[in-house]
Amino acid sequence: MLIQGTLVKGYGGFYYVFANDRVWECSLRGRFRVQKQDFIAGDKVLILPETEEKATIEKVLVRRNLLIRPSIANVDQVILVFAGASPNPDYNLLDRLLIQAENVGMDILIVFTKLDLIDMENDHLINYYREMGYAVIKVSNKTRQGIDELVPFFRDRVSVLAGPSGAGKSSLINSLDSSKELKTGEVSIKIGRGRHTTRHVELIPIAGGLVADTPGFSSLFLTGMKREELQNYFPDFTEHRDCRFKSCLHDKEPRCGVKEALDKGLILPSRHKHYLQFLKEVIESERKY
Repeated sequence: MLIQGTLVKGYGGFYYVFANDRVWECSLRGRFRVQKQDFIAGDKVLILPETEEKATIEKVLVRRNLLIRPSIANVDQVILVFAGASPNPDYNLLDRLLIQAENVGMDILIVFTKLDLIDMENDHLINYYREMGYAVIKVSNKTRQGIDELVPFFRDRVSVLAGPSGAGKSSLINSLDSSKELKTGEVSIKIGRGRHTTRHVELIPIAGGLVADTPGFSSLFLTGMKREELQNYFPDFTEHRDCRFKSCLHDKEPRCGVKEALDKGLILPSRHKHYLQFLKEVIESERKY
């Protein structure tokens, strides 16, 4: 009897598939070796159990989507994890990651850790992202406040965690599932470092779903985008884009609705500042290619 599961990693010629609430060590059916089938974490597969622990992969289902760096298939959501304080959030990186996540069409959840340390200024900035329509949860790994609110976002989904080091990603995983006992301050999921490559991404079962930590997803450059497309990834600009020129880039153009909203305090100054920085990168990229 075939069982559907999710490939969590491939290593040493074997493939490990999460199905029926457990991980199976799988070998490949011969035709896959002949075809040189490419398997990556997140692939949905059908397996045929041979023993209580081992099985063979019989079929690979069509991928819904694919992240290139790192390579993960069938991703449901990206969870952006930032410390709410100590250190203060890097909002430039947050805005950059939001663009990347929206560009590939994934659901987005923003998690701010160290809730017990967040001051009024950062709390105001954090709430601005919620007002834009993003799902935002503030948690404390220390007091566990907000952790239970997170669980439904993980259940039955393949998620990638992204964010700067020191944000508390490993502590967050420990809070969600203490059995993992991941060491904080270290890379908890082996990916793209040393002898491991992006072909050896590992998904781990957490809170009823599968999760990958993705350090490579945190260093992003805005390439392959047209300058007029960038503003589409700034939802707080949308209702203010009643500009004189349809081609307005909200930079130096006169009678710009976005800049007028900025002057009225309707748009966060740091958001427009980051937008102009990203716009410059996009324009420079256009010139190169």
